[in-house]
Amino acid sequence: MRGLHPQLPLMVSWDHVRMLLWLLVFSALGLEARGVFTMVSRKEWAAGAVGCSPQLTMPVDFLIVHHIPGLECHNQTICSRRLWELQTHHVHSNGWCDVAYNFLVGDDGGVYEGVGWNLRGRHTQGYNNVSLGFAFFGPKEGHSPSPAALSAMQGLISHAVQKGHLSPRYEQPLLVKGENCLVPPQKGTPKKACPGIVPRSAWEAGEIHCPKMNFPAKYVIIIHTAGRTCSASDECRLLVRDIHSLVHDRFSSCDIGYNFLVGQDGMIYEGVGWTVQGSHTPGYNDIALGIAFMGTFSGTPPNAAALEAAQNLIQCAVDKKYLSPNYLLVGQMDVRNTLSPGQALYNIIRTWPHFKH
Repeated sequence: MRGLHPQLPLMVSWDHVRMLLWLLVFSALGLEARGVFTMVSRKEWAAGAVGCSPQLTMPVDFLIVHHIPGLECHNQTICSRRLWELQTHHVHSNGWCDVAYNFLVGDDGGVYEGVGWNLRGRHTQGYNNVSLGFAFFGPKEGHSPSPAALSAMQGLISHAVQKGHLSPRYEQPLLVKGENCLVPPQKGTPKKACPGIVPRSAWEAGEIHCPKMNFPAKYVIIIHTAGRTCSASDECRLLVRDIHSLVHDRFSSCDIGYNFLVGQDGMIYEGVGWTVQGSHTPGYNDIALGIAFMGTFSGTPPNAAALEAAQNLIQCAVDKKYLSPNYLLVGQMDVRNTLSPGQALYNIIRTWPHFKH
């Protein structure tokens, strides 16, 4: 979606499709060029003191647009109250430093300051340090944002580009779902299941003849394979086979070299698996899980599905005791002379738990 501002990302319901169509209509009417909106400051909506400190480096390359069901509002008084409630929820229920979004847009056409331009939000895991997070209040189920809200969002995006907060060639990489932000967390919610792992047999791997791992592993090393990527299951299985052939045949490795590989289809592909050493990082292969994202991620990071799959795999490793609970997460460039996992991916994993430079 490079360069398609000020359209919103494609979303996941018919309501969201209507939202996108409205934005196209407003673009056709020239409203994006007007850039007119009313800014409501934190002081005006009675925000609590901001407790966040991590700064964004401007301009950011990504824009994430959310909607928040159940918080619809049609005038500044109600929108201010809704935002105060949202900040309270995010701080006291979620334990975050402030409201999650940089700015929010109400059906009154007002733009409400969240954490503002310069601070990182908590809106989208994996992208908080490289993106701006904007959100619509509401709308109700079955409704799209008001014309005033859509126009205000257009103006806000244009303003962000014009003022150097958002790159003119920004991307909107995600299929964004709404946040059920005021639903109280359920006690005793079961842990997420381990992600689906495509077994070696599915990509026609042979028997493994590599040394065994030392358990539990102490490190997770994030890698990119360089070269092409894949976004469909057949394509990814073929790519895993090609990587295996390259590593095994050209470099005389005992097998594919990585414990697991991650595709842009959001699936995990078994490399040498949990119990066998990879051959990815000399000096660490017996004590580290090597997780390789298939592709080159120097300029553009993996998509949200791939990032989420990798994070779930890491948690699964801890749950199954293949990985120490006190593990350290590093990029391959931290422990050997390489550009892997690519700067765009590295910038994201630096925000993940247990990262150690």
